[in-house]
Amino acid sequence: MEENKIEKVINIIKDMDIKNKLRLGICLSTSDWAHIIYNKDEMYKKFDTMLKEVNEEYRTTLINFAKYKLVMFTMSKIMEMEQSERNKVTLYLFNTIENRIKNGI
Repeated sequence: MEENKIEKVINIIKDMDIKNKLRLGICLSTSDWAHIIYNKDEMYKKFDTMLKEVNEEYRTTLINFAKYKLVMFTMSKIMEMEQSERNKVTLYLFNTIENRIKNGI
């Protein structure tokens, strides 16, 4: 059952464009409830910089992440998970974004 829940969220993330993946990464890295085991400050800085490069709206205005329904839906699914499940999904997301960095967005 655990793997099925994780797979569903990972499939949602796979279908996201890079902007939404970065938005989700920012939401996860700034969230107090997520308790992710990774360096949240470092990840936030990377995602913030990358999103500013690919999204002019983010660079020029104050963004309300609540208007991104897919990001909020995914966050809610992650919130329902156990800590170990959250860490697996977060690791997948961060690695996906890291691979995009290495390959050039």
